[in-house]
Amino acid sequence: MMADPNAKKLFWFLFAGSRGGMNRISIIELLIQQPYNINQLSDIIKIDYKAIQHHIHVLEKNNLITKEGEKYGILYFISNYLEANMEAFREVINKIQKSKKK
Repeated sequence: MMADPNAKKLFWFLFAGSRGGMNRISIIELLIQQPYNINQLSDIIKIDYKAIQHHIHVLEKNNLITKEGEKYGILYFISNYLEANMEAFREVINKIQKSKKK
């Protein structure tokens, strides 16, 4: 899959343009390392299961993550789209994190 020239716009919208952006960044960062289910993500990030469910839905809807399995056995992975646009993701995340430190 080729990099999407519009990926940066999507990343700015999902991670800087909304309140849950930092939580979504945390979820993606964890999924880059290994697949997790919603319960595991909730335990690690220390936010409510329902909130994780919401962020997972938003990330899935925007093709940044995929899932395998059924019901409670569902594991989430980063998508091929995100892998193809990892450079743009890192660039946007670095800018967001720098601006938060000011």
